[in-house]
Amino acid sequence: MSDSDSKLLKGSRLYLEFLAEREEIMRHKYFESEKAGYDVGFEKALLDWLVKHRAEWRRKRKEEQVSATA
Repeated sequence: MSDSDSKLLKGSRLYLEFLAEREEIMRHKYFESEKAGYDVGFEKALLDWLVKHRAEWRRKRKEEQVSATA
């Protein structure tokens, strides 16, 4: 990947959304691991977060983005 392609990717809205979602999944993994007393693993945390939290997180994120542009 060229340097210009890399800059384009890293500045893209899709990539930034991916990073924000990944951060939330990692946060969820941390809290779930703390509750369980052991590392629950990324895949389990990912699936749990997708089922329980993703829709609400995306809704709130969209609201925040709309209010920030208003």
